[in-house]
Amino acid sequence: MTALTKLFRTTTFRLSLTYFALFSAAAIIAIVYLYWNTTVLLSRQLNQTIDAELKGLAEQYRAGGRDQLVRIVAQRSRTPGNSLYLVADRNEKQLAGNLSAVSPQLWDSVGPVEFFYSRPAPGGMEQRLAFANVFRLPGGDRLIVGRDIEDRRELSRLIRSTMLWGLGVMALVGLGGGYWVSRRLLARVDNLSATTRTIMAGDLSRRLPVSGSGDELDRLAQSLNLMLGRIEQLMAGMREVSDNIAHDLKTPLNRLRNRVEEALREPPDETAYRAALERTIEEADGLMKTFNALLSIARLEAGAGGDDRDSLDLSAVVSDAAELYEPVAEERGIALKVDLARHVPVRGNRQLLGQAIANLIDNALKYGGVPAAQANGHASEVVVRTSSHDGFAEIAVCDRGPGVPESERERVLSRFVRLEASRSEPGSGLGLSLVAAVARLHGGTLRLEDNEPGLRVILSLPLESGAQGAKTADRPSPGGELRPT
Repeated sequence: MTALTKLFRTTTFRLSLTYFALFSAAAIIAIVYLYWNTTVLLSRQLNQTIDAELKGLAEQYRAGGRDQLVRIVAQRSRTPGNSLYLVADRNEKQLAGNLSAVSPQLWDSVGPVEFFYSRPAPGGMEQRLAFANVFRLPGGDRLIVGRDIEDRRELSRLIRSTMLWGLGVMALVGLGGGYWVSRRLLARVDNLSATTRTIMAGDLSRRLPVSGSGDELDRLAQSLNLMLGRIEQLMAGMREVSDNIAHDLKTPLNRLRNRVEEALREPPDETAYRAALERTIEEADGLMKTFNALLSIARLEAGAGGDDRDSLDLSAVVSDAAELYEPVAEERGIALKVDLARHVPVRGNRQLLGQAIANLIDNALKYGGVPAAQANGHASEVVVRTSSHDGFAEIAVCDRGPGVPESERERVLSRFVRLEASRSEPGSGLGLSLVAAVARLHGGTLRLEDNEPGLRVILSLPLESGAQGAKTADRPSPGGELRPT
């Protein structure tokens, strides 16, 4: 397909041709209507003027006979203008008037008639068009009263010429404008197509060009660029997940296999076999937990569980989760304190919210708890608070650990991301990812802040419609004394 054929087949060019055809048809109808009405109006005025003159001359003829008529016509013929008069006897001899000669066709005619006559001009004689009414008098005399209509004929020629030239110019401008607009649009579409082909080839960092005009193509390109950015983010996340799966799942699988091989190499011993099988089950349970977490995150991101919601008191859910981790906190030598508002109403899935809160507390105890001997003047504690304001309920889990650098706070919300390089602590790096997915499912957010020292993780959820949470804490703290928010 040639470039010109491709251009002519564009929607823009075809629309331009359609608009041009419609506009030309409307213009032709308007011009013809104007021309026709102008012609009718001028013809009516001309006939009325000639008829009025004929009536006046007829009255003069009845009053004074042919002599009176000849005298009046001679008098009117000397008045400058476009009026034409002729009074002639039956032998075509001119008695009065400014028409020197008439053709045989005009002489034999009766009533309205158009004819050509000659009159002096700067360059000689010229032929001009006239309209007259031929009236036969008694005795064979002729009375001709008319008007020079050469100017009207020139006007008609001018209108026709203007219409033709106007249509020609419109055609030139319409086709040229359609060609120019189509070329510009086709160039932008080709540019977009070339960029999309590059993206389809694997370069997800490319973006569709935006001209800055704010037109529909720019709005489309901006929407597609947002989609491409999201796709690139998801693809990068998939690559990162794949890398982390290879690291986090390959190691326990190798450990599991080596343990079984080691047990097989040892002399047969029921106690050793039993111990090896128990450790193998533990490793398998860990792997199953990792896969279950991945499935849970995938289900949450797909919107599963979004309809199974009830009216909940968030403080009660937090209190139940904190009670489960009291033994863990005591074993680690960390004070687990809760600071709960009186009533924080939300609408959500109790199981998902409970799992999210448990993950936050578990992370705080695992990575943010500092034994008393290493507290450096700060109490070794994890504090869980609930509050509500500005239409949102908040759960804040605060610790005194090393915290998370500000540059890493977004990254740690991704799957399999663990800032602990040695990965000595058990876990898969999916805890915060699961909490973030639960927050998004409930229309909330998860953010990380500095606790000076330590980390403060805040889960924010919309309050239930029509309900207002209180800030006064009166629920007993499972792990310590009650403190006001």
